[in-house]
This record gives sequence, C-alpha cells and structure tokens, in this order.
Amino acid sequence: MATEARAPARALRAAALVLLALAALCALSAPAAAAPRIGVATMQPGEIFFERFGHNAIIVDDPASGPPLSYNFGFFDPDEPGFHLRFVQGAMRYRLAVLPLAQDLAYYRSVGRGVSIQWLDLDPEAAVGLAESLAANARPENAAYDYAYFLDNCSTRVRDALDAALGGVLARHMQGRSQGNTFRSEAVRLARPDPLMALGFDLGLGPASDRPNALWEDAFVPMRLAASLRDIRLADGRPLVRSEEVLLPHRLAPEPEPRRVAWWPWLVAGLALAALAWSQRSRPRALAAAALPAWFLSAALGALMLYIWFGTAHRFGWANHNLLLFNPLCLLLLPGAWRIARGRDGGRVFGLLLPLVAAMALLAPFLLWMPQQSQRNGHWVALVLPLQLALAAALHARAGPLRRPATKG
Repeated sequence: MATEARAPARALRAAALVLLALAALCALSAPAAAAPRIGVATMQPGEIFFERFGHNAIIVDDPASGPPLSYNFGFFDPDEPGFHLRFVQGAMRYRLAVLPLAQDLAYYRSVGRGVSIQWLDLDPEAAVGLAESLAANARPENAAYDYAYFLDNCSTRVRDALDAALGGVLARHMQGRSQGNTFRSEAVRLARPDPLMALGFDLGLGPASDRPNALWEDAFVPMRLAASLRDIRLADGRPLVRSEEVLLPHRLAPEPEPRRVAWWPWLVAGLALAALAWSQRSRPRALAAAALPAWFLSAALGALMLYIWFGTAHRFGWANHNLLLFNPLCLLLLPGAWRIARGRDGGRVFGLLLPLVAAMALLAPFLLWMPQQSQRNGHWVALVLPLQLALAAALHARAGPLRRPATKG
C-alpha cells in the first residue's frame, strides 16, 4: 500500500519538473522586449520673443507602451501667482511635461516652426534607463525646476539627461572644445530679428557673458546641441546619431547666422553727435535743452542696470561696464541742465558732477583690456564716450561757481 501511494506522488513531481523545464525553455527562446527608440527633436526659432532661441525635447518611442512621447522641459504657467515678478527677478519656475509627440508637434505646425529629429544609437540598457529616468522626472513632485536662461534651461536639461544616460560621453566630447561663441554673441545673434530685443541683450549683459564657451555651454541653444550630437562618437566608434529626419518644414525666417559687431559705424555716429554738440557751445541754452533727454535716457538705463545688478538673480547682467557710459548720476545733472536751458548757471552740484560723469565715461575704454573681466562693449564706448566728453566740455563754462564768492570785510 505504501509503495502504491508513493507512485502518484513521483509522477506528479516528474510532471512538475517537465513543466518547469518547458517554461524555462519558452522563456529562453522568447524574444527579449525591444528597448525604446530615443530621439532628440529640435524646434527652429519662432517669432514670439521667448521662442527666438528655438526649443528641443527628448522623444521616447516604445511601441509596447503606445504612441511616441515627447519629454519637454520648456513648460511654464504665466497665470501662476507672482509669475511676472519672478520673471523680472530671474527666479522663473519651469517644469518637465510629457505628452504625445503628435500633440506636441501640433503647435509648431500651426505657427510654421520647423522640427527635425535625431534618432540616437543607444545601447538597450541606456535607452531603457533614460526612458525610466524621464518618466520619474515627469512626475508632478519632480517636474519643476529653477530656470536659468544660460545655465539651466530646456536645452541644457536635454543635454544633461542624455549625458547621464551615456555615462558622461557628451561632457567628455563637448567640455574641451570651443567655437569661440559667448553667451552674449549667441543671445544677440538669435534676438537680431527683433532689433530692440537684440540691443537690450547687448546693452544689459555684463562681463560674465563674454567668456568663450565650450560646446557644453553652447548647448543652451538647441540648434547648437543638435550640431554637437552629430559629431559625437560612442566608445566603440559608432556615431551617436543613427539617422535624422525632418518632421515639419520651417516656414519662417531662418536662424540668423553669426556676425561680428563692426565698431566703426558706432564711432562715426558718436563723433558726429559729439561734433554737433560742440558746434552748439555758443548756444548753451539750446545745447542744455538737447542734453536733457540724452541724460535722462542715460540715467534711466543706468538705473535699470543697477537694479539688475543688486535687485535680481540675472547674474550675467551684474557689474555691467556700460554703467560708466550710461551713468545713473546723469539724473542729478538734469536740474542744472534745466537751469541752463532757462538762461541761468547750472549751479554747484552740476559743476561738480559734469566732469565726474565725463571722467567715469573715460574709464570705460581702459576696461576693455582687463584680462579677467573684459566686456565686449567697445561699440558702445565708441558711440557714447565722444558725446559725454563733448557735452561736458561745451557746458562746463555754464556750470556756475564751484566756490562761494568771497565776502567783503
């Protein structure tokens, strides 16, 4: 009886072992789940001021999970409380959003902005790891970040995510190479279709924006990052970019090309203004009246530069050398200029400040040769310095007494 009872048990164990072996064989013979395809979408510049610099996103195409997804680091909410104040102070909050690629492309199609995609040749482990990292980053509790225009924006976030997935390949390729671009040159170049915007960047950026960038820093511009990705080789020598395709044609003006600033037209304009001011030295009332708006504009621009320096987090506008040219002290020259325009002397304060403002402007060209803190503002020096010197020289005689008149004994 005991032998008969053990026989079914042995048969059951044998059947179980056969089933486990068959299951293992099926698992080994079944094809592994395909890794997602990873791409970088680059959007060309638009016409709105915050679209002038282009955009990009990481595309994750995993057929097992549905349509391709766009991981877009460029979302912000202008209706959130305090948005405009944070914008002015340089304390913007952006977030990563994930949405179907087709939905993301719909906006760019509607405004005529071109979109191309670079499909990357990532190892399966890197592709899966990047997709999982992006999905975690896009969760509401992780999505927001402190936006910094040059150093931490939608494009540098794409760069950093790719670099982390590739174990630092991008950094090793891009940190030691440079094309001589600076944050100023790139900002002014891309803002050039809007002349006031370009002038604002050029006037408002300080010396920190004029250090030559490595390709790593250039990647704050999406189109520069796309160009660098084309040149990257992986450890085994194969190109990082497997293929490229145009998703949407670009129907707007093309991205502006780099262009050096020619300082001589600015000098010609500055000398012409100075000559005109000097020619009116015999008519101090008319000259003072003309100097009023010039000094008011100078004081207003200088006050704005001071606010950027001491009141905001826009550190690339700090310590702006243009403060010597557009001097906030010009505000204190206005009462004296008004008195001269009415046929009186400018007064004691005017007489003290007039040569001081001219002397401070005269320091500006010497700062161009500072090795560590040089600022590429030679064209502004060429324009403003001659005029400030001419106004000081022409109106000095009407400044008024600098000493109290002697009293009779």
